[in-house]
Amino acid sequence: MKDVLFVDGRKFMWDGRPHESQESALAAGKAYQSEGFETHVCEDQGKFLVYTRRLAAVSTAEPSPGS
Repeated sequence: MKDVLFVDGRKFMWDGRPHESQESALAAGKAYQSEGFETHVCEDQGKFLVYTRRLAAVSTAEPSPGS
């Protein structure tokens, strides 16, 4: 089981919990999506794994004077 998965050049991290069924993994993925994560579910060694990624928040701070 890989901790990191790359899909279309995007890095996803495994949540560390193998699921016995695809339905369970998809439900977990949906919960992550409601929290703002992108998810990817795949099967590995008979278990279903949920991988997540979240984009870093973009700062809208103004540069300080003299920068």
